[in-house]
Amino acid sequence: MPLHSLSPVSPTALLGLWRLTEPAEALWALLPAQAHYLGCFPQGRDELRARQWLAGRVLAHQLLRELNDAPATLHNDANGRPFFRELPAYGVSLSHSGEWVAALLSTTEAVGTDIEMIRTKAKKLAPRVLSEAELADAGDDAVKYCFYWSAKETLYKLHSRRGLVFKEQILLNPFELREAGVLTGHLLLENSRSQHQIQYLYPSPGYVLTYAIGEVVS
Repeated sequence: MPLHSLSPVSPTALLGLWRLTEPAEALWALLPAQAHYLGCFPQGRDELRARQWLAGRVLAHQLLRELNDAPATLHNDANGRPFFRELPAYGVSLSHSGEWVAALLSTTEAVGTDIEMIRTKAKKLAPRVLSEAELADAGDDAVKYCFYWSAKETLYKLHSRRGLVFKEQILLNPFELREAGVLTGHLLLENSRSQHQIQYLYPSPGYVLTYAIGEVVS
């Protein structure tokens, strides 16, 4: 079965990983409320992205069944963040890259997660999204660039606000690269700022993953 893991990451949150191996038809068969998802299925996507979209929703429902047996359907808010309409207190975040799909679900708090394939492209794009301090810390380490990018995506999803400037408003403290660890991130907004603990790990060879739950306001 392509469900790779369901892992508790807090007393109220689960992280799921799905290895994408099956065709779209098999994923459709695993989805509840198929009429709803047929109505919001994004047309025009290539075959891989369509399968990633479907697997993300299958995985979200797998997580939901572990926490609550109430029927619910996944929607997207005005900023694109997924949510279960029937369970407004729940936090949901989805991500995909290559053959991997990740989902994070909390019964009480906003969440964010991001999975990335390790590629040299992250270093090439870094000057557009990383601060000078972050660039200096990453140096020539391609993996660090991927973790910085992934962590910023996680905070962006956690906050769910369009127009954030990654280079100036989503900042990360320098960190020592380990097999798994914690990054400290900061969201700098016009009238507030918040501090976040972002977990990072390698979910599979060649991939990085970050996630965050809730926030610490400073």
